[in-house]
Amino acid sequence: MSALHPPIRPEYERTLEPLGPVQAERELPWAARLWQQGWLRKTVILAVLALLWELAARLQNNELLLPTFVATVHALGEGLGSGELVEKARISLLVLLQGYFGGIVAALVLTTLAVSSQLGRDLLSTLTAMLNPLPAIALLPLALLWFGLGRGSLVFVLIHSVLWPLALNTYAGFQGVPQTLQMAGRNYGLSGLRFVFQILVPAALPSILSGLKIGWAFAWRTLIAAELVFGASSGKGGLGWYIFQNRNELYTDRVFAGLALVIIIGLLVENLAFHSLERLTVRRWGMLR
Repeated sequence: MSALHPPIRPEYERTLEPLGPVQAERELPWAARLWQQGWLRKTVILAVLALLWELAARLQNNELLLPTFVATVHALGEGLGSGELVEKARISLLVLLQGYFGGIVAALVLTTLAVSSQLGRDLLSTLTAMLNPLPAIALLPLALLWFGLGRGSLVFVLIHSVLWPLALNTYAGFQGVPQTLQMAGRNYGLSGLRFVFQILVPAALPSILSGLKIGWAFAWRTLIAAELVFGASSGKGGLGWYIFQNRNELYTDRVFAGLALVIIIGLLVENLAFHSLERLTVRRWGMLR
């Protein structure tokens, strides 16, 4: 035996024993299957937070400083039952939607210019560097001078709060679109708005959705803060004005009820509107897990 003549391993066959009555798949216990539901985990988290709130309020034992969770739920139920909180929320949401969609349109125009020309890119980078760090609420005094005591002032600051984060996220998503996909669109003769809406927007949709979420959060908290500072718009106040009024009258449970409604609306928009949009688009297309 040498290196020129290595040993030959004999071949053989081994018969496998039958598998027998063993299940290839085993179902998880019902508790594990139930815990996999996202709504249940979130409900447990909210229940734990509510319990901690109730315990902290009872230890504090001062309804003026911190009402209990039960008292806040009672005040929230009274406000919704009387229709007062429903009307306040309707006023706030109408103003919010105007500013939100105005910011979306402005961001789309800026990002379309940015991907179309070098001047547009310079314009977007310059404006975002100047105005994005500027708090929207800081523009409220100027908005009052320019648009007066009305809804226009609130819409102006909301557009400012939505425009810049959405424009930055959208442009970053456009820059991340593969060059091969862009060249394929050019080969099909797409240009201008057709190129943006048929190639760039679908490919950059995860970044655009992130920008929409950030813009929504900025707009919602800016509106509540503006109503707290600015007050009623054209004689009609929203949720922020409701919180401010009850704070002045020392109805702390109603203040917490107004804050709770702000949180509830935010949760509904996040889990119903944006989650459904993601499920029907980017998750369905395999762009997100």
